[in-house]
Formats: sequence, C-alpha cells, structure tokens
Amino acid sequence: MKDKFNHNIYKSGINDNVNMLPGNPRGLPDESFFKNNTSVNQEETLVFIDEAFLSKLSKYFGGGKYIRFDRFVFANELAKKERCRLKQIFLYIAPPFQSTIPSKEEEIKKEGYDKLILKLKQNNIIVREGRCQRLKIDNKFKYAQKAVDILLAMDLMSVPKKYPSVRRIILISSDSDFVPLIHELEEQGIKTILYTYYDKKRDSDFSRSNHLIKSVYKYVLLNKEDFNNSLFDKEK
Repeated sequence: MKDKFNHNIYKSGINDNVNMLPGNPRGLPDESFFKNNTSVNQEETLVFIDEAFLSKLSKYFGGGKYIRFDRFVFANELAKKERCRLKQIFLYIAPPFQSTIPSKEEEIKKEGYDKLILKLKQNNIIVREGRCQRLKIDNKFKYAQKAVDILLAMDLMSVPKKYPSVRRIILISSDSDFVPLIHELEEQGIKTILYTYYDKKRDSDFSRSNHLIKSVYKYVLLNKEDFNNSLFDKEK
C-alpha cells in the first residue's frame, strides 16, 4: 500500500513500530519486522542526536511549547525499536548566546541550558558543544549554531575505529550535509538508520530532503508519541 506521499509502506501484523515509513528506501522489508531475529537483538548501536533539530521538533509537537522529555529514555526507546542494544549516545548542541553583560533573559536561558547539560552528563551522554553566533541582519538579531555539524561529522568518521563492533547507527537529524559520511560508513559495512520528520506544508520548518533519505539504509518518521513515551516521570 502507499502513504499520502506515494511511498511504499512495509508493515506487518506483528510489527509494533507503527511510525516506520517506508521501512527501507531501497524498497525492501527490514529486519525490524522479525521479533525473533536474535542476531539483530544482540547488536549494539550508537545514537547521534542533532539537538537543534530534536528540540525544534519537540516544540512543534508540543504546539509551540517545548516538550520536557528525557533524552536518554528517548534514544533508548529508538534503539529498542531497532532490536538493538544502546551502547552510547552522542548529543550535539550549542549554548545560548551570552552578551558581555548578559541580560536577564540570557541568564535564564543559560541557567536552563546548564541544567540540561548536567542531566545529560549524569546519564553518561557524550555532549559535544559548539558555539552560538549572533548576527544583526536588517536591524534584527539572528542566532546560528557554529561548529556543531563538524563535531558530529568527526564522530561519525571515528565510528569504524573507536567502535569496531558496531554495524549500525541511529542518526536523529534532517541535515543532508551528512550524506557523504553516510555513504562512507556504508562502504565500511555500517548501516545508518535515520530518525527524522518532514511534511509537505508550504513554508514548513520541516522540509523533506530526498538526498538524505535516499542515502540511508532505512528511515523512520518521528511522532509525538516518541516524545510522550520519554517524558520525565513526574510529567507522565
């Protein structure tokens, strides 16, 4: 059968990964259908999180308010969906901009950021921090992350050497800049499973990247349930 974007969807009556779409860009059913596939259950995986993308998506699903969810639980649940054991989480982020003399708003943002980083590190998540650049364009300030993508790319390149037993990774992103690295990893026998989100709305913040989708072994669309399943205990 086909979805509204005319993709083939591979689903099974026993498959509980309901947000899998389409399963495999090459048109093949993937091994996540088979619950009794013990070889897949034994595999280790690494999860790479583009925090800017994931945070923006949580705000989208939260109706304009960021969903407060546990990144460790979130990543672990995705690994379980892929019948893998989570070995390590990498998260890429940039601290909020701080003026020479920070404003009250900047101080509040930094305080929230520091609490998040502490929580991440307590869960043994490897945090790679870039920096935030402020630019003034048409008399308006705009903010951009710098060096974050480079840090993620460096870690992707190091997977074969640092984690020789890992044969598949999970990438949470929507950035097509990683396509060459995904191809390089594939040549070295490492499959990339992409967790992302897109829609076809005009002027959407989540446009679809065919280049990225076609480069990976498999892609899955994230949904609100993925966040709700990872809420902090007191919010469930």
